Amino acid sequence: MSPRSSAASANTWFRGCRPEVAATPEGRILAVGPEARRAAGRDAEVVELGGEALPGLGDAHLHLMWMSRQRLEVELGGTRSREEALRRVTRRAQKLPRGAWVIGRGWNNDLWRDRAFPGRVELDQAAGGRPVILTRKDGHSAWVSTAALKAAGVDRDTADPPGGVIDREPSGGPAGMVRERALDLVRRVVPVPGEAEFDAALAAVLRDLVRLGLTQVHTMDGPDLFAALQRLHRGGGLPLRVTWHLPMHDLTHAERLGVRSGMGDVRLRIWGVKAFLDGSLGSRTAEMLGGSGVQTLPQPELEELCRRCAKAELNVCLHAIGDGAVRRALDALEPLQGAWPRWRPRVEHAQCIDAADVARFAELGVIASMQPVHAVSDRELADREWPGRTQNAYAWRPLQAAGAVLAFGSDAPVEDASPLLGLSAATSWRREAGWHPELALTRAQALRAYTWGVAYSAGMERETGRLRPGLLCDLTVVDGEMVRATIVGGRVSWRAR
Repeated sequence: MSPRSSAASANTWFRGCRPEVAATPEGRILAVGPEARRAAGRDAEVVELGGEALPGLGDAHLHLMWMSRQRLEVELGGTRSREEALRRVTRRAQKLPRGAWVIGRGWNNDLWRDRAFPGRVELDQAAGGRPVILTRKDGHSAWVSTAALKAAGVDRDTADPPGGVIDREPSGGPAGMVRERALDLVRRVVPVPGEAEFDAALAAVLRDLVRLGLTQVHTMDGPDLFAALQRLHRGGGLPLRVTWHLPMHDLTHAERLGVRSGMGDVRLRIWGVKAFLDGSLGSRTAEMLGGSGVQTLPQPELEELCRRCAKAELNVCLHAIGDGAVRRALDALEPLQGAWPRWRPRVEHAQCIDAADVARFAELGVIASMQPVHAVSDRELADREWPGRTQNAYAWRPLQAAGAVLAFGSDAPVEDASPLLGLSAATSWRREAGWHPELALTRAQALRAYTWGVAYSAGMERETGRLRPGLLCDLTVVDGEMVRATIVGGRVSWRAR
């Protein structure tokens, strides 16, 4: 990874915002508030910014790979019926050569009039017999055509893989839905975009994130994404800070290479290992106490993974949505408290937590990496699928009150990446919606989770996350519900005109 490009030769004074901030040529905060003007000096570059200057907002959990590919695929987000989704598939298929794949993402059957999961026959008709894979909004299931199943070698004799489900027709053949690890059976034969095409899409996504006010993001993706990030970084094309978390199946390579949490620089670095313990609420595969859902990583394998990561000095990011998966994550992490000085394990999502497990997050030093905007999308579904348990769902306030570290994000492209939407979801929306308002946070608490919490969850709290002299000058300037400017390392990455 390349070093940051040379800095300007004078201090910078960000004026007209509240509070005002002075930054050094190296992009670190020199002074905040009334002292900023004097500290900046007479020769300082003056940048006029109106609004409230917040510590740079971050996102502790999104997927840059899928956000970038989504720009190149059929967009099915927002479709209000199965028929509308199929029409979009037909329009794309008509533009493609014979035999080319139709690839799409974002459909959500819970928004359709008919909420039943779709099948392959109607997809075959819409796509003219082409291979099709359409990933559901949550990324935990996919709608696939007959040609796609055939290309993947999936037929009536194909057994469900461990941690995966192939939906079946009454005859026993595949119905056209694959869930969890069964997705891999099809994904391995799906063509991927070329390097130049993907890099251009990734660069566009990063620019969009900066416009939303984000100064740092954590991405949960494979090594191809990290390679693309390095290419952009070498060319000075990273407008914000990116922390990469590698997938569990690449742990062996990381161990062999001696990869450690914190490798890289303040613009692009490596931190954790991502593993899936269960599925999702939307795909009906979240692992719940009582036995429902899909267990995608058995407990012995989970415990071994955590031990290996602790020994290798790599942190873990454990996807756990159902209360059963959350408990298993905490159980696996309990023997490893203080495994090494920078051991900061995370449970990703933690959408439903049994009341008995809330205090364990703080007791075990486990970070709750959560996405408030999920609650807005999932409210009706959670009430329907988790009756009697939603008082423990999206439980930000109890976790905060118990002393747990909260790190907030969006899970984009599953949800909108805007941190201002997330702030609203964690605070005012919950109270206005009247949906267990006792679980809402104050604005100050939610801001901490989007700033210091994001930094802490990647070992960056001595570099970013607060407006303090000596820290990197990352600012998000807002005016009400609008982002006015995004400053990364003392430089304007984006500003409203």
